[in-house]
Amino acid sequence: MEIATVRRTLNHTLTELKRAIDRYAVAVAADLYALAWQQAAGAPPSETREQRAQLKNLKEILGSRRWQEEERRQAAAAPPQSVPSPPRVVTAAPRRPGATRAGESVARSPRRNPSSSAAPRRSSVPPRLPRPPVPVSAPAPEPSPVVKVRPPRREEPALLETGQLWELATELRPLLEQTAQAGATTTWPQIHKRLPGLPRLHADDQCVLLWLVDEDGRKGEPLLSALVTVGDRQMHPRFPAVAEQLGWTTPTGTRPHTAWSYEVLKAHQHWRHRR
Repeated sequence: MEIATVRRTLNHTLTELKRAIDRYAVAVAADLYALAWQQAAGAPPSETREQRAQLKNLKEILGSRRWQEEERRQAAAAPPQSVPSPPRVVTAAPRRPGATRAGESVARSPRRNPSSSAAPRRSSVPPRLPRPPVPVSAPAPEPSPVVKVRPPRREEPALLETGQLWELATELRPLLEQTAQAGATTTWPQIHKRLPGLPRLHADDQCVLLWLVDEDGRKGEPLLSALVTVGDRQMHPRFPAVAEQLGWTTPTGTRPHTAWSYEVLKAHQHWRHRR
């Protein structure tokens, strides 16, 4: 899809979203908000910067206390959905022993004459007492093998949709700009503390987010993705792959860590003068 078509479609969705917010149409606004981010993902971030800024402002309205109260009110006023009852299964009652159904003839056994049966004779030999069991020594239990219990592996979170990544990258870029202005670096745990709404990310989604952040910048700007480090301000192992997708190359004869340190220095100097 052409960029002009993406922007025109996105502008139309933004107009409908604003109308839904004015009418307090909670469900419609939520669907239009998600649709707008999906449409924004159809063009480079630099081409939808204005529209994404509007979405960021509208998100504050959708997350406000008044909007959440209206959402709860509409959910409570909605008619409850009827749940169909499961079909009734009729089972036959179990037949009692000796019981007969209607129409069946009952065959009675002939009575026995008590005088015709002879009484059992008593034996003159006393019954033998059972022998006591011979104690058998039980075998010694074998020592059970020691099984080491390994802690369960932490599963990787699911990959996010493209529209969600565009939305998160729009919120992440200002945070990294502030980090550059302060002449500091950050880590993903620190980013999660500063952005509580940021979900736990797959490693691939982290790379996509950083790529989107720098793709949204002006041409020739230092890479903000270089400010995301590991450990004690060490280069993130995935930074070279992200930077390569952005056209960043290591100068000939320069070690990757040295080139990364120089990129961090350039980011600090560039955004320090943009306060």
